[in-house]
Amino acid sequence: MTGVFMSRMEQVNELLRGELANLISREITLDNGLITIIYVKCSPNLNQATVGISVLPETMSGTALRALRKHSSGFSGILKKKISLKFIPKFRWVVDSQERYAVEIDNAINEINKRDD
Repeated sequence: MTGVFMSRMEQVNELLRGELANLISREITLDNGLITIIYVKCSPNLNQATVGISVLPETMSGTALRALRKHSSGFSGILKKKISLKFIPKFRWVVDSQERYAVEIDNAINEINKRDD
């Protein structure tokens, strides 16, 4: 995002990202695991929001997705009371693998650099 001003949709996405992150940290216990919200992207009509998450360790992704889906309606109810949006979107949880790919690329570059030394 360039500039100081965010569009209304960007503001809504950031608001939901922050509120969902707080709810997840309070409501979902992932033994020896961590769920991080990478992004929230709402549809223009606010009917749906795609929520990209990162899960560490990655092997717990399925467990994390099941827990998030189970808590979705509860999160919506809490958010309806807490924030002033006309509609709370239906959440679609997805695992964002970009971080894993970035680490893999970084490791490959480091390995190539070691060979060149």
